[in-house]
This record gives sequence, structure tokens and C-alpha cells, in this order.
Amino acid sequence: MPDIPLKALGRTKRTREGYTQLDSEEADNNKGRRKRTDNGQEEGDEEVDEDEMTVQAATASAAAATRMYKNKKSSRFTSYGNYKDSPDEEEGLLGGQDTEDGYEERGLRSRAGTSSMRSRSTDSKSSGGLLSGSSPKDRSRTIPFRPPEKFQNKFPANIVRNQKYNVFTFLPIVLYEQFKFFFNLYFLLVALSQFVPQLRIGFLTTYIAPLAFVLTVTMGKEAYDDYKRNLRDKEANSAKYLILEPSSSSSPRSSHDDHLEDEEHDNPDAPMHPSTGPQTRAIPSSKIRVGDLVFLEKNQRVPADMVLLRTSDASGTCFIRTDQLDGETDWKLRVAVPSCQKLRSDRELLRLDAEIYADAPIKDIHTFIGTFSINSPPPERSNVDGVPLGPVPKVEPLTVENVLWSNTVLAAGSAVGLVIYTGSETRAVMNTSHPETKTGLLEIEINRLAKILCAVTFVLSLAMVALNGFRGQWYIYLFRFLILFSSIIPISLRVNLDMGKTVYSHLIMTDNEIPSTIVRTSTLPEELGRIEYLLSDKTGTLTQNEMELKKLHMGTMSYSADSMDEVAHQLALAFGLSSEQANLRQGSIPTGIQFATRGRRDMSSRVKDVVTGLALCHNVTPVTNDDGSVTYQASSPDEVAIVKWTESIGLTLVFRDRTHITLQTPEGMRLEFEVLDIFPFTSESKRMGIVVREVSSGEVTFLQKGADVVMARIVQRNDWLEEECANMAREGLRTLVIGRKRLSEQTYQAFKDRYHMASIQLQGRNEAMAEVVAEFLERDLELLGLTGVEDKLQDDVKSTIELLRNAGIKIWMLTGDKIETATCIAISTKLVARNQYIHQVAKLKTSDEVKHQLDFLQAKPDCCLVIDGESLQLCLNLYKNEFIEIATKLSAVVACRCSPTQKADVARFIRRHTKKRVCCIGDGGNDVSMIQAADVGVGIVGKEGKQASLAADFSVIQFSHLTKLLLWHGRNSYKRSAKLAQFVIHRGLVISIMQCVFSAIFYFAPIALYQGWLLVGYATVYTMAPVFSLVLDRDVNEDVALLYPELYKELVKGRSLSFKTFFMWLMISVYQGGAIMIMSLLLFENEFLNIVSISFTALILNELIMVAVEITTWHVYMVLSEIITLLIYAISIVFLPEYFDLGFVTTIRFAWKVGLIVAVSAFPLYLYKLIRSRVRPSTSSKLL
Repeated sequence: MPDIPLKALGRTKRTREGYTQLDSEEADNNKGRRKRTDNGQEEGDEEVDEDEMTVQAATASAAAATRMYKNKKSSRFTSYGNYKDSPDEEEGLLGGQDTEDGYEERGLRSRAGTSSMRSRSTDSKSSGGLLSGSSPKDRSRTIPFRPPEKFQNKFPANIVRNQKYNVFTFLPIVLYEQFKFFFNLYFLLVALSQFVPQLRIGFLTTYIAPLAFVLTVTMGKEAYDDYKRNLRDKEANSAKYLILEPSSSSSPRSSHDDHLEDEEHDNPDAPMHPSTGPQTRAIPSSKIRVGDLVFLEKNQRVPADMVLLRTSDASGTCFIRTDQLDGETDWKLRVAVPSCQKLRSDRELLRLDAEIYADAPIKDIHTFIGTFSINSPPPERSNVDGVPLGPVPKVEPLTVENVLWSNTVLAAGSAVGLVIYTGSETRAVMNTSHPETKTGLLEIEINRLAKILCAVTFVLSLAMVALNGFRGQWYIYLFRFLILFSSIIPISLRVNLDMGKTVYSHLIMTDNEIPSTIVRTSTLPEELGRIEYLLSDKTGTLTQNEMELKKLHMGTMSYSADSMDEVAHQLALAFGLSSEQANLRQGSIPTGIQFATRGRRDMSSRVKDVVTGLALCHNVTPVTNDDGSVTYQASSPDEVAIVKWTESIGLTLVFRDRTHITLQTPEGMRLEFEVLDIFPFTSESKRMGIVVREVSSGEVTFLQKGADVVMARIVQRNDWLEEECANMAREGLRTLVIGRKRLSEQTYQAFKDRYHMASIQLQGRNEAMAEVVAEFLERDLELLGLTGVEDKLQDDVKSTIELLRNAGIKIWMLTGDKIETATCIAISTKLVARNQYIHQVAKLKTSDEVKHQLDFLQAKPDCCLVIDGESLQLCLNLYKNEFIEIATKLSAVVACRCSPTQKADVARFIRRHTKKRVCCIGDGGNDVSMIQAADVGVGIVGKEGKQASLAADFSVIQFSHLTKLLLWHGRNSYKRSAKLAQFVIHRGLVISIMQCVFSAIFYFAPIALYQGWLLVGYATVYTMAPVFSLVLDRDVNEDVALLYPELYKELVKGRSLSFKTFFMWLMISVYQGGAIMIMSLLLFENEFLNIVSISFTALILNELIMVAVEITTWHVYMVLSEIITLLIYAISIVFLPEYFDLGFVTTIRFAWKVGLIVAVSAFPLYLYKLIRSRVRPSTSSKLL
């Protein structure tokens, strides 16, 4: 049995065995009789061990909290809160029975320490309840080791389900999704009307077939997509995992298992044996439940949210990959529960008398509040009534670093975890939300035209009835005409456009000049051709996010990039090398050193302090690869850059785990440091800190680095920091301030006690911890130095921005960096034109100041605005509409110190105010909200991960690819869809006009001109392929589009599909439909069948010729589609004798009549287009 001492809160007395013990005086002072209520609650004075709680900085409130967490209970509870008195029962650290039945007999213990931390009153809590919390909606839970099955069944099943449908819901949901669109609903009503005898016109299939075709295509696509999702779900749910469970008493243990257990006891450091003995069982992921102990191997996906109990690494740490959860590619360090890591084998987890409290499941993957409570064996003590005291709970706080979220992957080693959330309660599922559906501007414009077409259909039907004098059952005739003219509303339009979007997406993703581009939202390619505002992040988007330390300033000395050898020289001297040895590393003092005239102390000592501080204050971990090379893992490229810099000057990070850091000095000596506390960087705090103890001297030091705006108020007063930060920012460098504070052992212990008290709170934990850190550590730090890190510009950023500006796109840069750095980058990227005035707005406080700045900007619309986040927020709060109105007219805007929320707000406000298309591009997690708020979101796969890329509509690998994405693919997608939409509308209008003329000639009778196959084949077999081939057309070639970005301005105006072009095509349809029908009636020879043969053949040829006339650049598919369609029509005539008189069709009379009709209908339009191209050529045609 391992010796795991109870390390209670505060300082306690211990016996030789390591168990807390009260002396007689304390026992007398803490006498109290406990009263037991019917529901198992206990009241009375709490016994407290307060011995040695004498640290000077510990306050009275901390001592009171300590008493709460160190209560001793003498009662026992059965499962589900029923009281059971067992005064003689004593169980050790590994005491208790292994089976679920045995556990239920013993019951769930009430943990005074745990329950008090839940901040619930004793009047309302149920100590033995399964779910902690006073209301039924509270989903927090206390999870015992080896929980009963009834307890586990209270939580969701661990089933991954991304399917949208099942066998029973597929048809209802898909049909609803389709018929909520007006087009489809209209045609459904038309089809259903054919079941009414008075409204029936022709064959039923004539109106059922088009609708059935559209629904079949849509349902087939949905079924296939859902089938693929089902396969992925099955794969995830059937993945096998080993769980650790109590061995059955009926199952004999093999000699091999006995040998393994003996080996474990003989060797406490023996590795875990997950696959041996009756204590492991393989189950599918879907069968995992809350409370299960799950064993994970390297590269295995975490099946559910779990607390990390043990790892195969002796330090109790492991790395996980979270790219499938948050998109970040760096490995994350996770820490096992210390008490569990100390056990000799994973098998002993099953005998722990412990429980885990987990807060209610939430979406935030960066937050977790919980505690681990373990009962240590009690000494033989009793209270004043002689009743033996129960076990003493040891409480350890649990944070996000102790948790493995579902869908992350164990990157190295093996681990055991206890499941706390399953299924719908896991962070991965809770963060899986369907983003807001984005509707393209082209689709909005087509919907407007559809409403006009509906009006045209109704007016035309009403006119036919009115011209007939409203005779007879005119209302029946009105409905029949509505059905006859239903082709005006093209049911195939949506299908054609969706298929076109698929083609555009394929062309984008297969473009070799922009490799690895991914289209994640296939409904928006046309939007790329309508962008007027581009909102861009800076770091990782305009820059490479590849950091290199270029400058180091220490107040009296400044080192630039070409003088880093002198830093190495001073560092070598500080670590004991002789001057001669140090000079071998560096010859003479370089020219890049700037000496200051201020007071100075030993320079080598100061260099040693700042370099050592930078080498220690980080979260970088060196990882040895299979080939023996070493790479650095960190969440920030800044930290990796600094650690690489310290290595380059002689101080190398050679080892790092959760508790130790080892540095190697220039002469090869190793410096050992014990890591006592780490305070990670957050976007809110903008700083990170670490408390270390040097092993050789025992000196405790607090180191902190962060942004200058935060660190300026933490470090001691100085006269150079602000000035030097501004100087570095003007050079385009990212600044970082490093400070230090030496701590006495007494001060550190006082901090540790208070910090521990705050860390185990369940309400306001983060705030309480931050207050303790601020009180004890973040005061009067010694300013060690200031670093300047360069982030290089991406390739071709300057030319890209220049092209986009020439295309009429206004570019805003939204960044979290400081004004000086952002301004420098704006100038270097050509975001600000040469000699353009830059107007800076910062630190606005009042409404009058805002109004004054707005008045100034209104008078200078040609300037570039640079504004900080505080002033931006004030402008948006006080004068939102005025600010957006003025700012959107400026040529460029740079917003600095922006939060992610501000970035998203700016995108939304521009969209709402201007009604223009906004594109946002970024590479980090802080850009996700902005990307999702834009009309078109573009994510860059960056150094920080794929989170922005996964959330975006389009994913690229560098900013310069935006040029071709917008100016070429955006242009083609918009122009092609506009032309395709107009042709589909024209195709339906022509045949409806012919029907209208036919009915008017025959006394306004609602009689169908074409029935059956002719009506169905017209929009499908006979015209679909040539019309759809327009998705391959292009008005200019790629070189011209990129060479003359000014062509993009025409797209923004939307002239390719406007009311003007719509009415022009409407008039063309009226002319062609009327000409074909009238001439067919004039030329037919007494037989109605001849009218059908002549008019329909002329109609098909007219459509094929119109497609050919409108094509600008021929593609082989276009030629084939025209020829093959013509052949199909000619062959089909033979097999349709009910519509065509083969004897008449094969005569010369048929040929010249059809030729004449087609010439009259199509030739004038061709002639008009030819003359117009010569008289008023388009801008693009001038360049060809």
C-alpha cells in the first residue's frame, strides 16, 4: 500500500505514517455534537485542524475557508442519500470494495470539504445525492470511483450523431426543406391541381416530372451526404477502448496476472499494464459512461470528456492535439491528478476511496472547475461521544489542464482518465453548432426577379380571361391559364444555379496557382465577385507569423540585430568564462550597440538576468523527434522565437516538464529550476508569469512578461519604457516587457496558501486567483528588459493590396497590436498610399472629443484613419451611424488594440449601414467571430492553427491568393451565374409567350400547345446541356483580369443581372416567342400536328443559336453540348410519332419554313449585338 500523505490546506502536524493528527488541546477546543437530520444532513460545530496556520499573509477569511475544507465526517451514507450508520467501519486510502454492489452497500460519502466548496447552504444540500446542486436544472455532478450503474444511467449516452435524418424523418424533413421555397411550393400546387378534373391540362406527367426531377436530385444529394455522415458516426462510435473495471470474484486470475501484480508491488515505478488481467475490457466508444476509467494509447482519439488521472510519463504529464476541437496545431500539455499519479499502478485506481466534482457542462473549452477528493486513512480517533471519526478528505483543485476533452488526440505516451461528460454534454458536441446560413446577393436578386415573374404570370392569365370578357366559369379558366403559364417561373433555375456553384467550387479548388484552397461554403462563389470592403487581420494574415527577435533594450543599453554577438559575449562572461574564452565567441564590439548615459551596473550581470528570465518565462517544451532532432512546442510563435534566440546566444532550453526546467549555459553547465507555479497567457490578461526555484541556491523568483500596456503598471517606475516601446513599434517590431520579483520563502508560502484557497473555490475561482496573484506577485517588479520581435510580411502582400485597392475594394486592417506597430505595417504593405495623410485617433474619453474627430474626418475623406480600440468603442457607442458613414468613405482604416468582439461588430455595422458585400480574412482563433460575421469569410491556415480556416467560407494558405480568388474566380462565378439565370428565365418565358399567342388565336381557350414529353424534354434533354455549358464561359482571360483590376468595379455595380438586363431579356422573349408562334401559324398546312412540329423545332434551334450567340469564349464542352443536343433532338423525332409527322418533317417544305422562322427570331438579335459591340463596346471587350 503506497504511502500518500494527506496534504491538507494550510500546514498540519503529521505522524510518521503521514496522517494528520489533532493534539489533545485542539480536540478539546473543537468539541461539538453533530445532529443528524432525516435526509442525512449533519449540523453542529465543525472540527478543524488549524495548527501551524500562522503564515503572516494569511487572512482571517482564508483561515475560515481552511476550516471548511478540513471537516471530518463521522457519518456514512448509502447511495442516493439514504443514511446508514456504520461507526465501526474504517477504510483506508485504498479501502472499500471493488464491485458495484459493494459500493452501493457502502454508499456515497458526504465530503465536507467538497460540499462546502459547492457554495450551497446546509439547508438545501443533499450530501449523498448523485448530482450536486440545489435545482433539478443544475447539471454539475459528483462522480465516485466505481459508480453504480443506476448513477451512470442518469447521463447522456456517449453516442456521436451527426446524421440529420433517420429512416422515418428523412422524407418529412427533406420535403419540408424543399417546399418552404416558393418555387417548389408553387409547382407542387400546380401538380396537385392536375388531380382536379376541371383544372387538368394535358398529361399529369407533364407537371409532375419537372418537380419530381428537382426533388430527386435534391433528395439524392441529401441522402448521399447523410449516408457519409452515418459512416463517419459508425466509425467513431465503434472505435474500441479499454476500460478499467473491478475484477469479478467469479473470474479466476491467471498466473500471468499474479506475476504482473507482484511485479507492480516490487517495482513502484513499473509502467501501466492496460491490456492484462481481468481488470481491463474493450468496449466501443458508444458504450462508455460517466465514471468509467478509460485507458488511452498514443494517437488515440479521446472518446469523452475526462479528468486525467495517470500517465505513462513519470512526471504525470502528457501532450494532446486539439486541432479537431479548436483548430490549433500546437500540442497542449495536460497534467494528471497528483494523488493518482503517485499510485504504483493504474490497477490501484479501482481501490481508491475518492470522488471527482465536475461543474455543469458548458461550451467554453478553456474553462473547467472541479475538485478531486480522496479519503485518507484516519488515525484511531473519536469525538467527545466516543464515536470514531471518519476518513479525512484531501481536496485538490482541478482545472482545464487536468482535463482531456473529447475529440482531442493523445500525442504521446498512454494515460488513464475518468469520464465526467459524455455525448451531448461533451465540449466537442456543445461547440458543434451550425453557423448562420449566408445568403448570396445574387440569390437575393434572383428572388426579387422571381416575384416579378409571379406577377407577370398572374397578369398574363388575368389578361387572357379579361380579353375573353370574363365569360362562363372565368375563375376556372384563370386557374387553367396560371397552370399553362407556369413555365414562366423556372423550377429548374435553382437546380441549375446549385450545379453551377459546384462547378465553380471545383475550379477554385483545382487551381494550381492557389494550391490547398478549400471551398467550405459552396453557395457563395458568386459573392467573391461583389466585394467592396475587405477587413483583414495583421499578424499571420499580412505577416508570416514567423518571429525573430531583432532588438533587446535594457534601459542603459540597446542591442540590435547585428550586435547579438555582444549579448552572447556578455552572457558568457556572466556565467564564468574567462575574457579570452568569451572573446573567442565574439571579436570586437559590434556597431549595433547603443550605450546610454544613464546610471549603469555590471552589464554582464544584467544581460544574464534578462536572458535567463526570457529562457525561463514561457510555456515552450522541447520535443525530441524520432530522428533525434529537437523541436519546440508552444502555443505562440513569439515564445518559440525568444527561446530560439536564447539558444543562439548560448543559453539553451534542454529539458522542460511540468515541474522542472533545465538550461544549459555557454560553457555546458546545466542550471536546474523547479517550476512552482505557472500563470498562462490569455488574450484578456495579455501576460504570462512563472514562479521558479533555483535548485542550487533555493532562491524563489517570480518572472512575468507581457504587453507594455499591461506591464507598465506592474513594473517599478522608470523613465524609458514607454519611449522605447514607441520607438520599437515605429520600426514594426512587436514589443514584450520582461520583469522579475524575488520572493522570500515566507512570502511565497503565504501566497501559496492563499492561492490554493482561491483555486479550490467553485464560485468566482478565476477572479479570486487573479486577485491573489495581483496582491502578492504583480507589484513593483524589477524591469529587466524590453524585446522587439519582427514579424516578416508575407510574400506579395504589397502587390496584392495594391491590386485590390485598384479594383475598388476598400481595405481595413483590424489588429490587436499597438498603434505604432500597426501604422508601420500599414505603410510597408502599401495599405497607406505614398504621401497619404495618416490621422491618428487615440485615447478619446468624451463625446465632444469624438464629435470633433468625426468633423475633422468628414472634411478629409482622402486620409487614412488609425484608431485605437478604446476610441473605436466610444465612437461605436456614441455615434455609430455617423462613424460608419464617415469611415466607410475613407480610403483606408487601421483599427488597433481591437478585441475579437470589436472586429465582428465592425463587420456587421459596415454590412448593415452600407448594404455592401464585406469580406473578412484572418488566421487565428480571435478572427473567427469576424469571419463568421462577414458576407464572405476567408481563413488562412496559419502557424496558430486551423480554427479560422475551419470557420471560414473559403480557406487559403496565404494572403496573396486573395487576388486570384476575387479578381478571377469571383468574376467568373458571378458573370456565369448571372448569364445562366437569365437564360433559364428566358427559356421559360419564350415557351409561355408562344402558349399565350396560341391561346389568343384560338379564342382565348386554355388549351395546351405542347403536352407530355415535349414540355418535359424542352427544359431537360433538349436545352439543359447547352444552357448549362455557360458556366464555362468567360468574357476575359485570366491575364487581363489580373492586369486590369479596374474591371472588377463593374461587377460591384451588379450590371450583369439587374432590372435593366431582366426587362431586356423579357422583351427578347416576347419578340422571339411571338415571332415563332405567329409565323408557325401562318405557315402551317391545315394540320395541327404541323404547327407543333414547325414551332417546337424552331424553338429548340432558336435556343441553341441564342446560347451560341451569347458565348464569348468557346470551350470544347460547349461545342459538344450543342452538337449532341441537336443529334438527340433529331433522333427523338423518329420515336415521337404522336408529336411529329415523320413524312412532313423530312420534306424540304418543313426545312425552309423552320429556317425562315429561326432567321426571323434569332438573326435580328445577333445583328443588334454585333452593331452594339462596335458602337458601344464593353470595357472588357476593349482589352481583348
